[in-house]
Amino acid sequence: MPTSLNEKREPEAGGFRLTGRHVLFILLGVFAFIFAVNGVMIWKAVESFPGLVTTSSYRDSQRYNRSIAAAQEQAARGWKVDARADRSPDGRVVIRLEARDAAGAPISGVAFKASLLHPANRAHDHVVPLVAVAGASGVFEGSATGVGEGKWGLEVEGENDQGRIFLSENSLYLR
Repeated sequence: MPTSLNEKREPEAGGFRLTGRHVLFILLGVFAFIFAVNGVMIWKAVESFPGLVTTSSYRDSQRYNRSIAAAQEQAARGWKVDARADRSPDGRVVIRLEARDAAGAPISGVAFKASLLHPANRAHDHVVPLVAVAGASGVFEGSATGVGEGKWGLEVEGENDQGRIFLSENSLYLR
């Protein structure tokens, strides 16, 4: 059965014949699908981006030297502050803080607060006031609800009547 490439063959009855028009529509359909998926991804990314992390980067840069001086003062105090965040059986995140001065004595006269910082969306952050635990000097505790699993930032601040005198920034993984 000889075959010639120049010979025009008709499809068998009921058979499908792939033409240039079919290939064009398939190609356009694939690219339309890719553009649609990209459009949805861009829309979701822009929708979930909270915007600015700082209101004025210029002002933040001007505070840089004060931040360094505050960190040096904090280091000179020699405080030992241990913070721990665990999930309780009811789903809350319990933050427990133990604060001691350079001599090992419990720290008093300082109001501590903790912030759980979502890595991607500041709208999901949680500020947790830490209150002194009765019968345990230098131990503070607080809890937050609605905190999802994953990697979070833990920022602990201590303030007295003169302003912020302690700052610690860490990352943690909550299960």
